[in-house]
Amino acid sequence: MHRSAPPVRSLPLYVFAAGAVAGSLDILYAIGFWSFKGVPAARILQSIAAGVQGKDAFAGGGGSAALGLALHYLIALGMAAAFALVARYRWPGLLARPVRYGLLYGLLLYALMTYVVVPLSAAPGGGGGNALWIGCSLVAHAVLVGLPIALIVRRAFGGGTPVRMEAVGAR
Repeated sequence: MHRSAPPVRSLPLYVFAAGAVAGSLDILYAIGFWSFKGVPAARILQSIAAGVQGKDAFAGGGGSAALGLALHYLIALGMAAAFALVARYRWPGLLARPVRYGLLYGLLLYALMTYVVVPLSAAPGGGGGNALWIGCSLVAHAVLVGLPIALIVRRAFGGGTPVRMEAVGAR
């Protein structure tokens, strides 16, 4: 039995919005978290640029920080596009429970970024961090990245009705 793709209205616009919202919330979280430890925002952005520039990113000044910000939003856009494509062509059920699957998607993204993407990048030191950072980042990726992506992408498929805030484990 062939499943037809859900109807969609201006999917690229919704994907762009989802990436922009998730990317903004995520970078604000990271900058806010590390500011309490005295780390300037430019250093956070340079650490993202280090994924392609290696340790030279930290000597790159504003240019490396700008590259880091652009890369951050490009990654967030890719995350939103991946969710939308899977929801449209492979697993339309993602749209039926955007809270559940958005939170789970955020946790999956954290794991992929921390244990696959960052270690394979040119960034010195790889992923990880202390227990507080890891715990806060798990929650942040679930709530600030995965959830907004799922909710915004759902609207592209006509899911503008209020979302029932079901428990993550409920059926």
